Amino acid sequence: MKRSVALILSAIMGAVFLTAGTSAATAAPYCGITWGSLADVQRVASEAAVTNVRAGEHACFDRLVIDVRGDLAGFDVAYTSVVIKDGSGIPVPLRGAADLQVIAYANPYDNSGTTYDPANDSEAVNVTGYDTFRQVAYANGCEGQTRFGLGVRARLPFRTFILDGPGNGSRLVVGVAHRW
Repeated sequence: MKRSVALILSAIMGAVFLTAGTSAATAAPYCGITWGSLADVQRVASEAAVTNVRAGEHACFDRLVIDVRGDLAGFDVAYTSVVIKDGSGIPVPLRGAADLQVIAYANPYDNSGTTYDPANDSEAVNVTGYDTFRQVAYANGCEGQTRFGLGVRARLPFRTFILDGPGNGSRLVVGVAHRW
């Protein structure tokens, strides 16, 4: 009888211990972010044209925004061992421990011949002091796509989406979390 009671108490204590361990292992994600770090791709071509690139800092993530004239419908965003320059295949050196390649399926120029051309391709956007971003580089564009290299502090979770507007434009948005 004593042995049976001891086995039952042992089983109950084990169940309590396992349950307590499970709840600790399923803690809430950082800032509620449930993003991942795998490639995010929507391969849809458009006649849109890149007009500007900008970045912003938020409490839980840094954000890259590519402004487009027209309706952007596709993108390809993925961590890669090296970002290459469109047309030449030349590697684009980026600061940070991880390279995020951001391709907008939009031309770097519009029908009137206006071309997106930052003052410095290696520093397309100043991200000095950002928590996650280390560098934004313009990596050229051709054949309906415009490529950027985003130097990131580490391989961190990201998400990608398209917003309509303003006016007849749209925006490709890439958010990269400050941590897992």
